[in-house]
Amino acid sequence: MKFIHLADAHLDSPFRGLSFLPYKTYEEIKNAAEKSFQRICDIALKQEVDLVLIAGDTFDSNKPSPKSQLFFANQIKRLTDAKIEVVMIFGNHDYMDLNSLFVNSSPYFHLLGNEQKIEKLSLKTKQGFEYNVVGFSYKNNHITENMVNNFPTKDSTYTIGMMHAGIKTTEQSQNIYAPFEMAELRNLNYDYFALGHIHVREILSQKPLIVYPGNIQGRHINELGAKGCYLGVVDEERKETKISFEKTAPILWQKLDLTLSKQVSKTELQNWLISELNKANTELTFFYVVINEAQYLSEAEVELITDSDFWNNLSQNLAYSSQVVDLRLKSNLQIKLGAKEQKAFSEAKLESTSKSNFVKLAQELIKKDQYLADLCQNDDFQQETVERALVILAQSMKGIDDETNEN
Repeated sequence: MKFIHLADAHLDSPFRGLSFLPYKTYEEIKNAAEKSFQRICDIALKQEVDLVLIAGDTFDSNKPSPKSQLFFANQIKRLTDAKIEVVMIFGNHDYMDLNSLFVNSSPYFHLLGNEQKIEKLSLKTKQGFEYNVVGFSYKNNHITENMVNNFPTKDSTYTIGMMHAGIKTTEQSQNIYAPFEMAELRNLNYDYFALGHIHVREILSQKPLIVYPGNIQGRHINELGAKGCYLGVVDEERKETKISFEKTAPILWQKLDLTLSKQVSKTELQNWLISELNKANTELTFFYVVINEAQYLSEAEVELITDSDFWNNLSQNLAYSSQVVDLRLKSNLQIKLGAKEQKAFSEAKLESTSKSNFVKLAQELIKKDQYLADLCQNDDFQQETVERALVILAQSMKGIDDETNEN
C-alpha cells in the first residue's frame, strides 16, 4: 500500500509585504501553493498511490474564492478518476460544512468527521489490503477539547489517525487547536498518525509514526526550507510504514546569515552581497538576508541596503528569478561601561523595547495613520524596528567606544 500525507495548503493565502516585487514574480508566488498542490497530485498519479490524506487547512479561510474551489475540485477529480481514495479533514482555517465544499461527488472522495464528530472509515486497496482511517473536521475555528480521548481503540486492522491539532502547552491561550498529549497519542498505537496545523515538517514519533508534513509552500520568512508532502509505503505483511519527503514547493524561502568584519564602501558592499547570494542560489529562492556586525556600516549604507529598490537591484544579478525579499541588520558591538552604567543601559534597553512601550513611543505616529497603528502591533515589525534602532545606537556609540579605548 502507498499513500501521500499533506496538510496546510492554505490555498488563497495572501502574501503580504511583497508588493514591491516585479509583477511576474508576485504572480508566481500568488500561484505557488496551487502549483505545489498540483505537483503533489502528479506524484500521487505517477506513484499509483492507494490513498491521499489531506490533514486540514486546505483553504486559508472558510469562504474560499471560486478560483481556489474550482482548482481544488479539478485536482481531486484527477485523483478520483484514477480510483485513488482521497480522505480530507477541515482545519481551523477552512472549517466548513460538507455541503459548502465544492467537489464532484465520487465514491473515492471522503470528508472525514463532518460536524466535528470522530469518524472511522474502513477502506480496501485494489489488491485487497484492508485499512481504517479515523479523524474529525473542525466545525468552528477553535477546539479546546482533547479529541484524542474519543478516538476508538485500534483493532488488528492497519489504522491511520488524522487530526489538525497542536501539542498541549502550559500557555492556556494556545490550547485552542484540539490540544493533545504525546503520551495519549502514542497509547492509541495507531500505525500512522497524519497531523496538520504546524507548518514545520516534523516526525514526532517513529514508533508509532506520528507526523507533521508541514505546509506545502512557504509564505514568508518564518517558513523557511523545502516544503511538500510525505510519501508512505506500507509493508502489508508486517504492517510497517516507511516514509520519504517529496519536495513540491516551487519557491524556496531561505535565510542567509552574513557577517561584516570591517568597514567597506557601497560598491564593495553590493559586490559582496551579490557574491554571497549567488553561492547560495541553486533554485528559485526568496532570500531573507541578515547582516551581522552591522555597526561597520555607515548611516548612508544602512539607508541604501534597507531600501527595497536596492533589493531589486541585487535580485537582477541572481539566476532562477530569485529575489531578495528582506534584509535586516544586527549589531554585536560591546560598549565598555562601568557596572552601574551597564546596568542602567540594559534596563533602559529592556524597557524601551518592550511591546507596551514600543506602542507607547509610537503614539504620535499611530494617531496619524491607521495602517501604522496596525503595523505597530505586528511582532515582526516591532522586532525589525528594534534591531534597526540598535544598529543606529551602535553606530553612535562606536565613537564613544573608540575614545574610551584611546584613553
